[in-house]
Amino acid sequence: MKGNNILSSLCYFSIFFAPFLLPIVVYLIGDKEVQYHAKKALWTHLIPYVALIIGIAASGAIGISTGAGTIVGFGAIATYVVVAIITIYYFIWNIVRGVKILREI
Repeated sequence: MKGNNILSSLCYFSIFFAPFLLPIVVYLIGDKEVQYHAKKALWTHLIPYVALIIGIAASGAIGISTGAGTIVGFGAIATYVVVAIITIYYFIWNIVRGVKILREI
C-alpha cells in the first residue's frame, strides 16, 4: 500500500519533470488504485493545453467572423489570461493532491 501511495503521488508531482510521460506509463503498468490517480493526474496536466487550443480557436473564429483585428487581439489576451489562471490552479492542485496522498502513508 505504501508503494502505491508513493507512485500515485509521483503521478501528480510529475508536473515538475514529466507531465505526460509518467502518468501514461504508470497507467499502463499500475494496479487499479494507481491507475485511477494516474488518469486523474494526466487529465489535470492536459486541461490547460486543451483550454489554450479552444481559446485560440474561439478567438480566431470570432475574429474571422467579425473581421476586426482588435477583437482578435482582445480575444487572444483574454485567452492567455484565462489559460494562465487555469494553469496556476491545476499546478497548485497537483501539488496539494500529491501531498495529500503522501500523507496517507
